[in-house]
Amino acid sequence: MSETHTNEPHTNDTYGNDSHDGRYDVVVVGGGAAGLSAALVLGRARLRTLVVDAGEPRNAPSSHMQGYLSRDGMPPAEFLALGREEIARYGVELVRDRVADVARDGDFTVVLDAGGTVRARRLIVATGLEDELPEVPGVAERFGRDVLHCPFCHGWEVRDEPFGVLASSAMSVHQALMVSQWSKDVTLFLHRVAEEELSDQDLRRLAAAGVGVVPGEVAGLVVEDDRLTGVRLADGSAHARSVVFVAPRPVPRTGLLERLGAALEETPLGAYPVVDRTGLTSVPGVWAAGNAIGFAEQVVHAASGGYRAASAIVGDLLMSDLDAAVAG
Repeated sequence: MSETHTNEPHTNDTYGNDSHDGRYDVVVVGGGAAGLSAALVLGRARLRTLVVDAGEPRNAPSSHMQGYLSRDGMPPAEFLALGREEIARYGVELVRDRVADVARDGDFTVVLDAGGTVRARRLIVATGLEDELPEVPGVAERFGRDVLHCPFCHGWEVRDEPFGVLASSAMSVHQALMVSQWSKDVTLFLHRVAEEELSDQDLRRLAAAGVGVVPGEVAGLVVEDDRLTGVRLADGSAHARSVVFVAPRPVPRTGLLERLGAALEETPLGAYPVVDRTGLTSVPGVWAAGNAIGFAEQVVHAASGGYRAASAIVGDLLMSDLDAAVAG
């Protein structure tokens, strides 16, 4: 593998036309925390690696990310830019594109939207997921600002503010209880959830946490001077709140894994690939990492998962080559 040392990632479309004819040891699909972490490990292990990134990170709406030791508070875009610079130092190539199709015939044939085709001995799928937001006016526009979904990501920054929690199911009781760790002024808006759907234990816990419960459908958010100030119900009443937590419906991007025949497991938060502790799927040679394997993978978890998958692939390819050499 040629070692290219540069401060900028390869983002041209010359894959398939260079000295290795579009053949890579590993193609990483997705250039978020999981994909870039994997690429860094692979590049340092001297494996010819290509990252295909559509530039659609899940945390793009957020102005900062939290809970990542030494990177707490860093803007997500800055974090990814630094990651792309780091992988370029080790000759890893990156192309701004998306994978249109993938097939296996010994190795993997990866077809890109732009029309190129590359070959890979191993794949890492780090395509993440999409957050499908409740269809309430104002929610999508303010998501990542004062409409939030994860208190571990943003709770400290909005601590002690008046919180609202927009229920999407009876499971939203758990979210309301959790956010009460960051504020003692919490109101659960049942929206389209009937009071009868809440169990006696739910009601006792809500009361113990001091969480108010407001029935009735939410018609929209109240915004003044580009700042959330309340929640408006369909009956016209308004409740003063400066932060609203929602529970998006996660939509895992599993299309490539399904094309390859990977086994998926249904969970209350979507269908995700069955993987071992390194991220290996049921398809030999295919690993998955980050939100591609679960809803709750934070940036720090995704980076760790990418590292584990990449280190497993390094050993897998090495042993495969050694066994082939022994077999003569």
